[in-house]
Amino acid sequence: MFSRLLFFVALLLIPGVSRAEEAPVEKAGFAKKLTIYLAKGAPNACGAGCDRWIAIEGEIDRDAAARIRSFLLAVKDPQLPIYLHSPGGNVEQSYAIARFLRARKATARVGRTNVPACSAGTQIDAACLKIKAAKGEVGAELSTRNAMCVSACAYLFLGATVREVAPDSVLAVHNSRLMFVVHGHPPPQAVADFRRREMVSADRDRNVFLAAMGISHELSDLIRTVKFENLHVLTRPELYRFGIDTRPLPDTLWAVEKETRPYVRKIAQQKNGNGSSFRMMEWRLFCENKDRGRLMFVREFDEGAAGKSTVVMMAGVTKAIAFGRLPARFGKYEVWSDPVSADIVKTMTAVPHLEIGESALSSDGKPDPARPGVATFDIDTTGLEQGWTRLLASCPAATPGPKPASPWPAAASPSVNAAPAAASPSP
Repeated sequence: MFSRLLFFVALLLIPGVSRAEEAPVEKAGFAKKLTIYLAKGAPNACGAGCDRWIAIEGEIDRDAAARIRSFLLAVKDPQLPIYLHSPGGNVEQSYAIARFLRARKATARVGRTNVPACSAGTQIDAACLKIKAAKGEVGAELSTRNAMCVSACAYLFLGATVREVAPDSVLAVHNSRLMFVVHGHPPPQAVADFRRREMVSADRDRNVFLAAMGISHELSDLIRTVKFENLHVLTRPELYRFGIDTRPLPDTLWAVEKETRPYVRKIAQQKNGNGSSFRMMEWRLFCENKDRGRLMFVREFDEGAAGKSTVVMMAGVTKAIAFGRLPARFGKYEVWSDPVSADIVKTMTAVPHLEIGESALSSDGKPDPARPGVATFDIDTTGLEQGWTRLLASCPAATPGPKPASPWPAAASPSVNAAPAAASPSP
């Protein structure tokens, strides 16, 4: 799913005595030095009540730790979340930054910060970097979709006390590659022995670091199996099992997807049982006209389910919004689709959370007495109101006449895929 990341693998460098970094490597879409700046976005851009965050992006260079530390010490609000988008770089610098984040009790997330004041199509040219380096807040937009924190960036991320990886972003690891300068003409065996000792030392340093960050030793075991030339994207069960992101329902904010037929989307992954698996879910809200939208709910089919079930969405305990019947089945997904009036959308945006309820049904479509009760969970509505307002701006006016015969919006055929798109490192 994230195979394209392999073309942008960052080098995990292990600097030290008799070691040197490789020549600079092209990492498309990333600045050659780690950049940090204070960003300010629209209301709720980084969560409910949050419109300011700290952006850290680019390659982790040899002097990054001192620069990051100096910047953060000058930030008066230690509670501002930190969003990372980086291909990695220097390992020792990432350890140093991580330890400072731990002392700060930082909150870190994987996310891409976009500065509209920069030239279209780039976020890393000299003019844009100058804007980001200026003192004060930089007007910006935030997205988790296709954001990545890979290689040495993953170690930096682990330093935070609160760590959140959205379902549509990437945290990835691989093993280190030792680079060193050989002076003279030592025997090949001596060089091989030195390399082996340094790799053992690097493994030991990583184990000590991960233990200090409260991360399972299983992550270190996994890293040793991933060749430097490859990249392993951590799965949601791995993020949970290793203690990196232990939320039972990690999700995204509602955000507008700029497709041929734009829509507002939210993705979540629901923990099953002990966290050995997660179930992907997605909500899409389309605007059919100024008076009516269409709400879709897509989730992976549960092969282990003991029977049919129906889903209903509620805004408060008495206001049913949509669904309430059996879904359509398409491949490994089940899909619900309902028209919703503008008033219903207004009701949805007026509450902080929407409740999703699921009832077990027997084969005849009636409540199953053998499986009583209703399973429920909540999703927040952050970003939904702003997204719907943007959709309305380009939505056609209401016209008299019959509703469309098809229950599917033109841009959401039954082949809908709830999985996140492949990540791309472009800014």
